[in-house]
Amino acid sequence: MIDVLLGDMSLVGPRPEVPKYVAHYPAGVRDLVLSVRPGITDTASIEFSNENEMLAGATDPEREYIERILPIKLEYCRNYVERRSLWLDARIIGRTIAKVWLGDKL
Repeated sequence: MIDVLLGDMSLVGPRPEVPKYVAHYPAGVRDLVLSVRPGITDTASIEFSNENEMLAGATDPEREYIERILPIKLEYCRNYVERRSLWLDARIIGRTIAKVWLGDKL
C-alpha cells in the first residue's frame, strides 16, 4: 500500500512481472502493458490464483509458464489497459475481495 500512496503502483493494473519474463512479451504488448502503473491486483491474479498448483504439476514449469500462462495473462493485461475505467477497477477490486474471502467457490 505504501507504493500506492507514493504513486509507484495503483490498486488495479497489470501485476509487475519478473524481468526475465518481460523479455518474452511481444514488443507491442510490452509497450502497452508497461505504459500504465503496475497494480496490486488484476484479472490475471484472480484467474490464476492457483498458478503455483498449475505449475507444480508441469514437467517443465518455466516452459509451461512462458508458453501457456504468460500469453493468457498478457491478454488480460492488454484488455485491461485498453478498457480501463473506474467501473472496471471497482469490478476487479470486488472480484479480488470475493476471491480472497470465498476462494475457489467463486
